[in-house]
Amino acid sequence: MGAVRLGLHFFRRLALLIALALALFGADTALGQTPPAPVRIGVSAPAVAATAEPEKPGPGPDPEVHAPPADAPRSEQKLTIPAPPAGFNLHDGGWVRFYYEPGLRDRVQPLITQADAARADLVRRLGRPVLNKVTIYVARTPGEMAALAPEGAPFPRYASGVAYSDIGFVLLTLQPVDPNAHHDLAEVFRHELAHVALHDAVDGRPVPRWLNEGLAVFASGESSFTRVQTLWTATVSGELLPLKRLERTFPTDAAGVSVAYAQAADIVRFLIRREDHQRFVAMLERVRKGQELEAALKDSYGVDLATLEFEWREDVSRRYTFWPAVFSGSFVWVGAIGLFVWGWRRRKKRAKEVLARWEREEAMEDELRRRLEDAARQRVHIVFARDQRPEVAALKPPVEEGDVPRVEIDGRWHTLH
Repeated sequence: MGAVRLGLHFFRRLALLIALALALFGADTALGQTPPAPVRIGVSAPAVAATAEPEKPGPGPDPEVHAPPADAPRSEQKLTIPAPPAGFNLHDGGWVRFYYEPGLRDRVQPLITQADAARADLVRRLGRPVLNKVTIYVARTPGEMAALAPEGAPFPRYASGVAYSDIGFVLLTLQPVDPNAHHDLAEVFRHELAHVALHDAVDGRPVPRWLNEGLAVFASGESSFTRVQTLWTATVSGELLPLKRLERTFPTDAAGVSVAYAQAADIVRFLIRREDHQRFVAMLERVRKGQELEAALKDSYGVDLATLEFEWREDVSRRYTFWPAVFSGSFVWVGAIGLFVWGWRRRKKRAKEVLARWEREEAMEDELRRRLEDAARQRVHIVFARDQRPEVAALKPPVEEGDVPRVEIDGRWHTLH
């Protein structure tokens, strides 16, 4: 029975090792593929490649003119918030107002619950009061959301959330454009709220596309695992994009836009680290006062944009170069085989120890059983000194050699001294 138990235990461990090896091999296969398009907040996943405006021919982007994100459009004319449809419910949270159809209360309630915390997080990150007044319309479908947009300010048809930062107005839809697309309403809400908050922090001054989208992606926490995987692949393959290229627009291909969003979010993470948080706040304050971002960056961080990019790439290289090599195919299989051999040798050693212990226990049981049997076969007859009372002496056998007691063991008499 002991050997059977050991065998079953060994095969269970073997199955676990094989499963681990297959899982690691699957991770390596995924890393070797073209990085997937990010689950873009405000945009349905299949249409993510279309989120970037086509790059116009010319001498390159002007650093003083930054195009806004696709889901945070601007208009040359003065915009106004359209009146809410008749029958919409209103939740007034003081600084934020939610308008929605009565039947959507259960879907909107999580946004209402987390609104104050989302605002507090953005205030902390940006270092100043933001989002003083925000109006949010929650539509049932993308078509209904498009009908609620301000006149003269259309948005991309693929968007599932839009922020009109100039007027503090956010549009959300419960259903994405593509029924199969990932759509986390809370992430969309935090993403669009971040666009409005950054606009408030810099008083509407233009900022690079990478900063605007990077902050929104980073603050919303969207697709963090996908972003890490994308940065792994781009770092190892040398496909990180020049930061100057991301000032005005993002690439149009799916792989390029995936890297662009992941890279923008990670640059913001690099800028907003704990030891540099006050520098980030000071940089935004300088932009608010009219300074161009690159000059504000140099005054706040002591580096220009090229140096920032170099330091960020060094940081990314330290964080992301080692792990893809660990999860490469050859390393996985060598590691899996080594793990299997180590586990087998360890199991074999433990099995020997268990069998030796069982043998010792069985020997001890046999010895104890033998002693008990020997004790049961022995007959002990003890004769005590003769009692001098007549009535007792009559019941006792005669004792020779005076009053010394004797003991009979296996038919032989022994005198007790």
